Amino acid sequence: MTARVILLNKPYGVLSQFTDKGTEGSTRPTLSAYVDEKGFYPAGRLDRDSEGLLVLTDHGPLQARIAHPKYKRPKSYLVQVEGTPDAAALDALRKGVELKDGLTKPAQVDQIDAPDPLWPRDPPVRFRKTVPDAWLRITIREGRNRQVRRMTAHVGLPTLRLIRESVGDWTLAGLQSGAWRWSTETGR
Repeated sequence: MTARVILLNKPYGVLSQFTDKGTEGSTRPTLSAYVDEKGFYPAGRLDRDSEGLLVLTDHGPLQARIAHPKYKRPKSYLVQVEGTPDAAALDALRKGVELKDGLTKPAQVDQIDAPDPLWPRDPPVRFRKTVPDAWLRITIREGRNRQVRRMTAHVGLPTLRLIRESVGDWTLAGLQSGAWRWSTETGR
């Protein structure tokens, strides 16, 4: 069987699953509002309050290779943080930080200009005149629960907005929030 792959730009507030079982009557949006193809499952997850690239496939072995940390597939994120990063905070993120579930692996971290263009988020990120914010590009090769958010909080830079821009070679390139496209790439 040939694996089929869908690249979705998951909007903020959407669950990374096709149903919201267990919460009867829930109005929380799921992937079924965006992808009408049958037999696809997300390879990895994005929290409800995170946005960006979600890879879906109909092939179980490929799904495992994409999602499992042992394959060390890099995942890059655009991260808007509250505060101004200093050299010590960036260096700590690059070396790995000690979280409750252990030391994170070293990450690639760069401070960047605000991404442009960037779709609006609903609801918008809170803005405070007295507190600056900054953007980082963080690439990790593991996938702990809420890892990037916990890493930035650990160094005193709470995450305001988190957008996954790539998984391996797969990217968001040209996908607006809520849109998807087929991919024939392997996403090494």
